[in-house]
Parts: sequence; structure tokens; C-alpha cells
Amino acid sequence: MGWLSAWRRQNGNGQEEGREEWDVFTEVRKAHMEWERAHLMFDEAVGQDQIDYAIFILEAAERKYQIHLKHAKRIGLNRDRLREPFEDKEELQ
Repeated sequence: MGWLSAWRRQNGNGQEEGREEWDVFTEVRKAHMEWERAHLMFDEAVGQDQIDYAIFILEAAERKYQIHLKHAKRIGLNRDRLREPFEDKEELQ
């Protein structure tokens, strides 16, 4: 999703752009689920070591989620624009 996807966008490969949007969306969803799991881990932590570890995991998951959300915003991703990357092929047939 770095320089290669930018190069493909410049060369007019629209399907790859749609694929990148879908990939970013799935990464945001994964990060959100990881953040929710970290909250559950924190809620169930017992003892100082487990609590410290749960806080560490929670902070890392929050940061990861923020990073993916910023990337999604940067490329202009929103739910209205998002479609399955291969829906266009099915519509053409």
C-alpha cells in the first residue's frame, strides 16, 4: 500500500485503487476488533502484572487503530464509496 499503489493510481489502474480502499477498510476493522479485545483483556486482568500488560496492549491497539483511521481519512475512504473490489466485474457480465 505504499509506493507501488501510488504508482498504480498514477497510471490509471482504477481496480487497484478500489482494492486498496477495500484493504484499508479491512485493516481498520481488524484494528478495531483488536482494540475491543484489548479492552476485554484489561477488564479481566487480575494482579498488577496482568494489569500492566493489559494497559500496554490496550495503548498499542489504540495507536494502531488511530493510524489506520488516519490512513483511511487520507485516501478519502468512507462507507458510501466502499464496495467490494470485484463488484464491477460482476456488473459487466
